[in-house]
Amino acid sequence: MTRPLSRGQLGLSAVAIAVVAALGGYGLAQLQRPHADTSAMSAAPAPDRKVLYWYDPMVPAQHFDKPGKSPFMDMQMVPRYADEGGGEAGVRIDPGAVQNLGVRLATVERGEFAQGVDATGVLDFNQRDVAIVQARAAGFVQRVYGRAPGDVVAAGAPIADLLVPSWAGAQGEYLAVRGNGDPALEAAARQRLRLLGMSDGLIDQVARTGRTSNLVTVTTPVAGAIQTLDVRQGMTVGMGQTLAQVSGLSTVWLNAAVPEALAGQVRAGQSARAEFAAFTGQTFTGRVTAILPTAQADSRTLTVRVELANPGGRLKPGMFATVHLGGEVRPALFVPSEAVIRTGKRAVVMVAGDSGRFQPVEVQIGREDGDRTEILAGLAEGQKVVASGQFLIDSEASLAGLRAKPLAASAPAAPAKAGPALNQTRGRVEALAAGSITLSHEPVAAIGWPAMTMTFKLDPPSLAQGLKVGDQVAFAFEQRPDGPVVRRLAKETAR
Repeated sequence: MTRPLSRGQLGLSAVAIAVVAALGGYGLAQLQRPHADTSAMSAAPAPDRKVLYWYDPMVPAQHFDKPGKSPFMDMQMVPRYADEGGGEAGVRIDPGAVQNLGVRLATVERGEFAQGVDATGVLDFNQRDVAIVQARAAGFVQRVYGRAPGDVVAAGAPIADLLVPSWAGAQGEYLAVRGNGDPALEAAARQRLRLLGMSDGLIDQVARTGRTSNLVTVTTPVAGAIQTLDVRQGMTVGMGQTLAQVSGLSTVWLNAAVPEALAGQVRAGQSARAEFAAFTGQTFTGRVTAILPTAQADSRTLTVRVELANPGGRLKPGMFATVHLGGEVRPALFVPSEAVIRTGKRAVVMVAGDSGRFQPVEVQIGREDGDRTEILAGLAEGQKVVASGQFLIDSEASLAGLRAKPLAASAPAAPAKAGPALNQTRGRVEALAAGSITLSHEPVAAIGWPAMTMTFKLDPPSLAQGLKVGDQVAFAFEQRPDGPVVRRLAKETAR
């Protein structure tokens, strides 16, 4: 029979378990560290290697210029050597560890890049395809045909029968004049019937039968959905009174909400694709017919109107859709979207170097096309970036105290020139302010910029003197860490 452990024995067992767990965790952390860093854990520095600083592995961001015990933990500080990649060369990861982490590399490429915008939209009736049904003469509603708002009717569908007493006398006079055989008088009498609101079909019927008819059936001129119906049996109607309103369904409008910041990438005539939850796997195509002139103040979006064909009336106003607005295809520098680490304040990619070294680099991103992201600045064509496993490498870089290379410093070095590189293009003045100007400019191929609207600083501010909104200008700007700055600006004369 096993005796129960005493309280002291239980305490000793708990302490032993805690010590074993701590040692196991420390050992696991050491196994996960790259081999290049394992030698750095020794407190005694190698005599033939230069020490950059001393640090506590648990608090790597804090650096010390002397060895000793860490002020944070009860352990000796370790040296960081110059050849360990803690500087510009990046952090080094053992090739075996890279393979175990499943790191996959991708190449920075330049190719055709579609300028597209994705948005959400709501279907609406085509307000250009609306028919108003009115009474052509004063009379009484003798019969209605059981219609109601929302009903879908075909062209020529009856709405109501109207009894028009004044027509009987005019038709009798027409028949009497017609009997005289005078074509001129008959034509004048026929014209009088038209002015009273009779259709040519009704006049022909009276001439053919020789009998008056003051009962007319009001029909819908187009097929569609009844929006309003203001006619009831027995009511009196006046000339020109609206009886019904019918909206056609052969085409519908898709009103897409495009963010204000992307409005410059949309124009009338662009192709558009729409996907609806009701029709999984199907795509409906159309074109942008209009961009409404006012923005929604609460959502900061512009309404872009897309017209879609609606065969069979499958698309119902009120349906929600995902809209893909296609644009021009332009050359651009891009990487796989999965390679970009978005921190909220900036975008970073892990650039792969030689000998298993990796460097976090800040980049400026642009448009997205499927699974590709445009790179406006920070990378050069042909560089290798980490497309899978970059978060683990980024964690290792943070542990080593390595910061991402700033955007200005990560741009490829330009050949030496007498002054800063200037990028030239043309544009239209959209807004003017003290020390800045907003321009809708053409593409800047030298740096891979698409056509867009953006605000530039002016150096000097007097460059904009004499300009006004709407002027066409030619300008040159340089890239600075705090943003692009216009250095030359000239108004273009009308051609």
